[in-house]
Amino acid sequence: MGLNEQVSAERLHIGFFGLRNAGKSSVVNAVTGQALSLVSDVKGTTTDPVKKAMELLPLGPVVIIDTPGIDDEGELGRMRVNRAMQTLNLTDLAVLVVDAVKGLSDMDRTLTASFEAKKIPHIIAYNKSDLLDTIPEAGANEIYVSAADGTNIHELREKMGQLVKTEENSKRIVADLLEPNDFVVLVTPIDKAAPKGRLILPQQQTIRDILDAGAVSVVTRDSELPQTLEKLGSNVKMVITDSQAFGRVSRDVPRDIPLTSFSILMARYKGDLAEAVRGAAKLDDLQDGDIVLISEGCTHHRQCEDIGTVKMPNWIRKHTGKEITFEFTSGGEFPEDLSKYALVVHCGGCMLNEREMKSRIRHSLDCDVPITNYGIAIAHMHGILTRSIEPFPDITMK
Repeated sequence: MGLNEQVSAERLHIGFFGLRNAGKSSVVNAVTGQALSLVSDVKGTTTDPVKKAMELLPLGPVVIIDTPGIDDEGELGRMRVNRAMQTLNLTDLAVLVVDAVKGLSDMDRTLTASFEAKKIPHIIAYNKSDLLDTIPEAGANEIYVSAADGTNIHELREKMGQLVKTEENSKRIVADLLEPNDFVVLVTPIDKAAPKGRLILPQQQTIRDILDAGAVSVVTRDSELPQTLEKLGSNVKMVITDSQAFGRVSRDVPRDIPLTSFSILMARYKGDLAEAVRGAAKLDDLQDGDIVLISEGCTHHRQCEDIGTVKMPNWIRKHTGKEITFEFTSGGEFPEDLSKYALVVHCGGCMLNEREMKSRIRHSLDCDVPITNYGIAIAHMHGILTRSIEPFPDITMK
């Protein structure tokens, strides 16, 4: 990813949905001005969700998602439909493409009901309008278009832009806690699990947010933290650490300097920090035989001391003294049935957009399963969670 590129998790996700042969992929290609999706008269050409990060005026940086037809058939077809429906969990704006000649089907109506239930802004685009003798009057969230001759494609893009909040996201990672010229120390351990030659995404995003606040970021390894704090003296406004170094860093940072972690900041930014704090309390109540799900939003090469599959299970077993069973998911995989789990421990979700992260949290709670994240779990197990959330006065341990 280039330095000036917008990470996909921070882009508006636009999902295109509809029946097979409604011309969904043709509309996607017309809207984007690119041959993003295969187009064919054969039903079911789109077999898996197709994602493309791009710039789309007037919306700016977006991720376009073309999904399989929701009327796909057979066992394989049902799997494709399931993947299309899972895409709703990360969709910020939905476009339902309908064959204008055939009109809305019962499946289309069911899909719009799903949009409304999930509070997803949506537009119904009646495609193939060039085949109609007269164009009916469109409703407030409807438009008649033709991917074949380009009719109203520009207007569809404009309508999409109007439907989405265009103001800049007011949520900040940490900038709202800072004043200009504040010094913030970022602790980024460099070990064999650290990506060579670069910082991980939450660290990059936090540095940028600090700069946007007019504050000063000082980046150091945990091994140089004591010397860094000594040189900066009383000028340090806050220390933000990688969760894996929480224990050592908490001992090195004087009690009067606020301390938190990148993972906790990410929970506040795109998750539910209060719910994650409540979920961490479940770590004290785990029993022999309980199953804990450890879930990550990205896929990466597993190191011998991988935090998700190795370190976290070891820390939890040590903290509880119990025989716990662990299961793991990564990337877009998140179980529909969570009933067998006593707890979900999720990563910070830097590679997931806010809607998908909150969807996973909401789904866990709907299944009556507590959920927390790496940084909050680690802080809890080190006995420093209370200190780690002190920078956020609206969050309590209750």
